[in-house]
Amino acid sequence: MNDAYAKHEKDAIDEFEKKGYIARYRYENDLLINLETHKNYKPADITIVKEFRYEGMSNPDDLSILYIIETNDGSKGTFLMAYGPSADTDTALFFKNVPDENYHRK
Repeated sequence: MNDAYAKHEKDAIDEFEKKGYIARYRYENDLLINLETHKNYKPADITIVKEFRYEGMSNPDDLSILYIIETNDGSKGTFLMAYGPSADTDTALFFKNVPDENYHRK
């Protein structure tokens, strides 16, 4: 992981916003929804460009994953998800269902 992104999710979000990843998404009913356009996406409609895992500073059980996302219609943005004991299993399953060929681990 790049040191610039190592400490806080906000640092990575800020860096990727500078690169045009400005869309924000929410997960609802097996879909990822763009908060601005209200377009929705299934797992096959998105590509995970990068992912970063974070551990809470004060509580190591506060885990999160930041996904850097591109969609099949050109939307680019980020999605921050709780991970570990506090994770929403439906959201985690959504990202697990992103096809392997759409998952670019760099």
